[in-house]
Amino acid sequence: MSAVEAPDAVEPTAAAGPGTAAGEAAGPDAGPDASADGRAPRGGKLAAAAVNQASVWNIANLLTMLRLILVPGFVALMLADGGYDPAWRSLAWAAFAIAMITDLFDGHLARTYNLVTDFGKIADPIADKAIMGAALICLSGLGDLPWWVTIVILGRELGITLLRFLVIRYGVIPASRGGKLKTLTQGVAVGMYVLALTGWLATLRWWVMAAAVVLTVVTGLDYVRQAIVLRRQGIAARRAASEETEA
Repeated sequence: MSAVEAPDAVEPTAAAGPGTAAGEAAGPDAGPDASADGRAPRGGKLAAAAVNQASVWNIANLLTMLRLILVPGFVALMLADGGYDPAWRSLAWAAFAIAMITDLFDGHLARTYNLVTDFGKIADPIADKAIMGAALICLSGLGDLPWWVTIVILGRELGITLLRFLVIRYGVIPASRGGKLKTLTQGVAVGMYVLALTGWLATLRWWVMAAAVVLTVVTGLDYVRQAIVLRRQGIAARRAASEETEA
C-alpha cells in the first residue's frame, strides 16, 4: 500500500525555521525525513512501499510452504507398502486434508492482514496444483482412478493458468463461484478416492468425482469465454485510445 502524499501547502513568506509558524507546524516529530515546508520528501511512496512490504516469512506464506512440503510426504504415504494398505492411505488422506484446509486460509490471511507478497502470488497456485496433481497421478497410477479423469482435470488447470498469463495484459479474469465450487468438489472427490472406501461409500465417491469432472469442464469453458471477451475489450480500448491520441 503506497502512502498518500500531502497536498502542496501555501508557500510561506519566510523560510521555515525553529521560530517560524512553518517550523512549529513541522514540530519535533517531523524527523529528518520531513522537508522544510512539511511536505513528504521525494521517494516517499517508494519508502512507504518498502516499509509496508510484508515479510516473506509471514503466516500465509508459511502455510503455503507447508503445503509444498506435504506433497512429497503425501506421495510417499500413498505409495507405501504397494499403495493399498488402508493405514497408509489414511495417513495420506490426513496429509491431503491438511493441504486442502490450509489452502482455504492462506489466501484469506494474506488479503485480510496485508500479507500479500510476490512469493505468495507465485507459490500459492503452484502448491495448489502440486498437491492435487500428485494425488490424481498417484490414484491413476495405482489403478483407482481412470487416467482420462486425471488428464481432463490437470489439462484444464494448466490450460487456464496459461490462459491467464496470455490475457493478463488486457486485465485479470476474476475467480468465480463456479470455480470455487469446482475446487471444493475436486478436493472432496479426490479425498474420498485417497481413502480405501468400500460399499456404498465407494459408489458415492464415483458420483462426487463425476460432479467434479463436469464442474471442471464447465468452469473451464467459462474461463475461455471470459478470456475472449476480456481480450476483445482490451483491444477495443487500446484502439480507441490510439485514435484519440492521433486526433
